[in-house]
Formats: sequence, C-alpha cells, structure tokens
Amino acid sequence: MKLIAAISIAAFVGLAVALVTYLPDLRNGEGSSGGGAGEVREASSADDAIGSSRRSAIVLAAEQAGPAVVSVSVTQTRVVRASPYGRFGDQHFDQFFRGFFGEREYVQEVPSLGSGVIISKDGLVVTNEHVIRDATQIKVTLTDGREASGTLVGSESDYDLALVKIDAKDLPAAKLGDSDGLIIGEWAVAIGNPFGFLLEDPHPSVTVGVISALHRSIKTQEGTVAVYKDMIQTDAAINPGNSGGPLVNSLGEVIGINTFIISNSGGSMGIGFAIPVNRVKHIVDEVAKYGRIRQIWVGLLVQEITPMIAHSIGLDDVMGVIVTQVDSGSPADKAGMKRYDVIVEVNKQPIRNIESAKKAIFGAEIGDRLQFGMLRQGKEKNIAVVVEEAPAK
Repeated sequence: MKLIAAISIAAFVGLAVALVTYLPDLRNGEGSSGGGAGEVREASSADDAIGSSRRSAIVLAAEQAGPAVVSVSVTQTRVVRASPYGRFGDQHFDQFFRGFFGEREYVQEVPSLGSGVIISKDGLVVTNEHVIRDATQIKVTLTDGREASGTLVGSESDYDLALVKIDAKDLPAAKLGDSDGLIIGEWAVAIGNPFGFLLEDPHPSVTVGVISALHRSIKTQEGTVAVYKDMIQTDAAINPGNSGGPLVNSLGEVIGINTFIISNSGGSMGIGFAIPVNRVKHIVDEVAKYGRIRQIWVGLLVQEITPMIAHSIGLDDVMGVIVTQVDSGSPADKAGMKRYDVIVEVNKQPIRNIESAKKAIFGAEIGDRLQFGMLRQGKEKNIAVVVEEAPAK
C-alpha cells in the first residue's frame, strides 16, 4: 500500500513538474505533439509540404508565362456572295432565292478570336497572321481584365506570324527560349484562350503534353497562303481560340506559337503544331531594325509541269516546275533566268512541284543566294539568285 502511495505521489509530482515546464509554451501556442495548438502547427507544416510537392515544374512554367498570354479579338471584313433576298448564314434560304434572283457580293463584318503572347515590356504581342487577317479592328485583353486597342506592326503570311502593338503600362513579358535545342519527349505546355468568346474569362487555360516530333513539314491545303515547314508537333491539347498562344517548356520559356491541329472532329486529337520561336525572333529583329517585316523577292512565276507541257517541250517526265514569267529588273531577271526554264533543284533540294518549290525557298532572307538547278532547252544550267526586298506596291 505504501508502495502504491509512493508511486502515486511520484506521478503527481512528475505531472506537476511537466505542467510547470510546458505551461509557458502552451500559452504561446506551442508545445509537444500532445494536442491543441501543437496539432495545428504540425498540420500546417504537412500542408506546406504537400503544397510544395504539388508545385511542379509545370505549375511554375504556367505561372511564369501565363500572365503574358492575351486574348486577341478582331473584327474581320469578308466578301460574301449571296442572293439579295437570302439570309447570311442560312444556306437553304440562300440557295432557294439564288435560283430566282441571282447573287451579289456583300461586305460582311465577322468577329473572330485567338490568342497571343506579350514578348516585350513596351507592348509587342505575337500572334498568328491568320488570327488578324483582314481585320478592321484588333482588341487585346490581358489576364488582369484590361483591354487595349491593337495596332498591326507587321505580318508575314508565309510564316503565319503577326506582330501587334498595344499601349499599356506595367505589362508582363514572356521570356523567349531556343527552339533549336528542343528534345523530343520533353514537357510542353500550351497556353491560350480556347473558346474565350463563350467563357468570357480573360484568364488563359493550360494544357500539358510533350514535344512529339520536330521539323514537321505539313502539306498545305489548296487556298492556304502559309508554308508550314519545320513545325513543332505536340500532344498538348490545342483547340479553337488557342491559335497565336505560346507553347512553353518546363522553364516557362516560349518555344513556339500554337498554330493549328490535325483533327477529324474539329477538336484536339493530340496532333497539334506550333511555329518554332526562333522564327518569331527573326520577324521581331526585322521590326526592330527596319520598323517593318520586309518581304523577300525573287521575281518569277512558275507552273507545275503537266504531261502535255512535258511533251511539248521535250521532257521525259513531269518533274520540276516551269517558269512562266520573269519580272523585269527582278533578282531572277538579273541572274539571267528566262521564261520556259525548268527548275529541277533549289539549293540541292529536288523540285517536284510548286509545293516543294515553296518549301525549298522557305526561310530565305534578304541577301541570301539561292542556287537554282535548271533545264534550258534540254541542257542543264545553274543560276545563283540573290534575294532582294520586294518593291513597294
């Protein structure tokens, strides 16, 4: 009994000492893991650890590049052929009245929307040329909700790139990376405003994938003006409205400008393409040095060789393109190129048709020398043409 009492007295004394020792800590909201404020502190630390683990390179990349992504809304002017008694956009009504009253040309204003990215603190925005094509009005919306009128600085239809200038203060600017150093399989983050006209939200959305392939050349559809060569392929989802927005790497650097997708449904199927950012740097340098994007000029027109044309000029096959016009005083004229010359090679790249001819001179800059391999009256001939700036219209 005395033993039990002694143990009880010792336990009581130990408890009292413990309370005296830890009471100040408890009053200050601290203590051991026993309970109270101590549990709150440990839970907070755990939350911080979890939050830190969730802030991956993708999150940081989106946070770094996201504020510089903008919505680009334009009003485009289009010429529409329709019956004067039909209704725009109603195909059945228009066809019915067209049979009775014929058709006329009407000028119609059509709203369109894409994305863009601010690349300089003074308000230079990069987007796709097809986003602002035929625009009568350009409006740029920032992620903080501010709106600014955009002025077209220059565009390059062959590259499908355009530069727009806005006048605003405290602008975020994305950092441009190096598209020549990309690695197949590395992370790729597409940022833009798909369906922004429906969401009415200036904040961009983010999709993630990898660099699927590099140096893709895409066969253009009939009627398109751009030459899509050396493109970046990604499986990061790109949807309508993403055009002109940036593709960034895991460091938050812009590595490309999202441009188009290949799709059977109109939505993303994981096959999207972006223009390499080093091509963007070229047109930015043009604007910085010359205040515009200079257009290259060779000064000739060509036509594909049909079996009938090949037979008439004594060719054995239909490979190459035939020169149908040489502009007087043009680089081609100065180099001695003549009508009916057959171009079979440019810079040692074989020419099979107009498509391959366009790709062969793609990326040529003013001052570059293009080596043409040709046939003139059945004899092989080589001509060097120095690219010049196109004369003002």
